[in-house]
Amino acid sequence: MYKVVILTDPETAYGFRLAGVDVYEADDVDEARTQINRLLEDDRTGILAVNEGFLAAVDERVKTRIEASYRPIVVSLPVKEKLGEVGERKAFLARLVHRAVGFDVTLGSSE
Repeated sequence: MYKVVILTDPETAYGFRLAGVDVYEADDVDEARTQINRLLEDDRTGILAVNEGFLAAVDERVKTRIEASYRPIVVSLPVKEKLGEVGERKAFLARLVHRAVGFDVTLGSSE
C-alpha cells in the first residue's frame, strides 16, 4: 500500500501531522533536496507533497525524473507567504486535510 508523504518546513509540519500523513521536515533547501531524492526512491511513497520553495530548488535532473515518473506523484504545496491572511491559510489547509482524510477537521486557535 502506498502512502501520502509531506515534506515541508518545521512550522507547517504540525498541521499536516494532524491529518494523519507521514511528515518529514527540512530546515533549508539543501536538506530538502536530500530528502526529496530519498523519498523518490522509497517504494512505499505514492504521493509526495513538497513545500513549493523546496521543490523549486531541485536541479533539472530531478525535475525531469519527477515529470517522467508515474509514482510517486509529486505535488507542490504553496508556501504560507503566497496564501495571504490567516483565514485564507486556514481555509487552504482545511481543504488539504479534507482531501487527505475525507472529512472536515476544525482546528481550534491557541490565541
